[in-house]
Amino acid sequence: MTSPTNNDVNMATFRFGQHIVQSSAVFFKSKLSFAFVNRKPVVPGHILISPLRLVERFAGLTQNEIADLFQTAQSVSKNLEGHFKATSLSIAIQDGPDAGQTVQLEAHNHVNFDGSEKTKWRTEEEMAEEAARLRKLFSTEHTSDL
Repeated sequence: MTSPTNNDVNMATFRFGQHIVQSSAVFFKSKLSFAFVNRKPVVPGHILISPLRLVERFAGLTQNEIADLFQTAQSVSKNLEGHFKATSLSIAIQDGPDAGQTVQLEAHNHVNFDGSEKTKWRTEEEMAEEAARLRKLFSTEHTSDL
C-alpha cells in the first residue's frame, strides 16, 4: 500500500475487512499497522488497530505483522490512556465471523456516552475531527504520511 500524503489525505483509503476507512479517520500509522477512530465507539477512546495488509484471519499475519500490530497497540494505548485519563483499558481481538463483536456490542451501539439514544453512526467529518485531535499525541514519524 502506498502511504497517503497530506495533499491527498481525504482521497486516500485504508481497508478494514470489507470496510473502507478514509485516511482522515486514521491517526497513527506504523510500517505494517494503522490505528483509526471508531464509527460507533462504545466509550471515549474506543479505537481500532488493524494490519495494513488485508488478511482473512489473525493466523494469516506474518510474525513481523504480529509484532508490529502489538507494538502499535502498546504505543497507542499508552498515549490514549493518558489523553483520556483512563486508569485501565481493554484490548481485544475479534478473529472470525463467530468472534461475537456484533453480539457483544449490540446494546452499546444504540447509546451515546451521555446515555441518550444513538440514532446514527458518526459522520466522516466527526471521525476526522477526533482523528486530528489524536494525531497530535504521536510523533510525526508515525503521522507525517497520513
